[in-house]
Amino acid sequence: MTWDLQQLRRSPRDIWLTGICGGLGEHTPLPAWLWRAAFIASTLGAGVGLVAYLALWLFMPRAGGPLPGP
Repeated sequence: MTWDLQQLRRSPRDIWLTGICGGLGEHTPLPAWLWRAAFIASTLGAGVGLVAYLALWLFMPRAGGPLPGP
C-alpha cells in the first residue's frame, strides 16, 4: 500500500472519536492504532498532537463528501 493522500477522508467504519485515525489507517501503510498512539504520545509530550488532530478534523473531508480543492 502507498501513501494515497489525494483520496484522504475520515473513515466511516473505523471511528473512535471522529474517524481521523481510521481514515489515516486506510490511506497509509500504517494501521489506525499506530496513528492513535502517535497522536496520544505527541499530545502528552508536547501538545502538538492535539493541535494536529483538530486541524485534520477541520480540514479532512468525511467519507462520501467532496474532496477540497479544484
